[in-house]
Amino acid sequence: MIDLSHELRTAMPVYPGDPEVSIADALTLERDGVAVSELHLGSHSGTHLDAPSHTVAGVRTLAEVSLDELVGEALVIHAEGVAVAGRALTAGELGLGALTEVPRIVAIATGWHRYFGTPAYLEHPFVDEAAAERLWELGMRVLVVDTLSPDQTPSADFPVHAVVLGQDGLIVENARGLDSLGDRERLGIFPLRLGAVDGAPVRAVAF
Repeated sequence: MIDLSHELRTAMPVYPGDPEVSIADALTLERDGVAVSELHLGSHSGTHLDAPSHTVAGVRTLAEVSLDELVGEALVIHAEGVAVAGRALTAGELGLGALTEVPRIVAIATGWHRYFGTPAYLEHPFVDEAAAERLWELGMRVLVVDTLSPDQTPSADFPVHAVVLGQDGLIVENARGLDSLGDRERLGIFPLRLGAVDGAPVRAVAF
């Protein structure tokens, strides 16, 4: 398997305003006879899943998302050659005009994971709203990106979130290594089982 997840670690990058991540010793072998770590993090830390309730009131939470939705054939759209800092990726640049349908899971590879942990990561390319709408029309229900968000950071109204989460779809953000994959892969996205919350860190893999 190819791991598509960032390591959770203290002071790792988070979306502006989200809780910072810290991992520290709660118990130690020397003092307590066992080692236990204490974790402090937000539900959208690292590589993570957005449930519809992340941006929409009164809709599905993580507790209502099944693993069956998150495992299967995926289309990987390679946009590394057209991804530009702070600019939208259009339907034409993503090659959507030639498609008549797509699998449930679509991953957009920009290669931007290389900047994770640097100021450049905030200036990521993002998905044009019309492109997101076209992907939805073609059959996408899970959108995976290797950036901080499929929307521009910061965003006033999160238009791509509105397209996907607003229609009961799912978003996975901060994936890594998508640019190493082929055009068609079998992906698995496994969120922590946190219950009725708005999202969770995931272990994402390509089989």
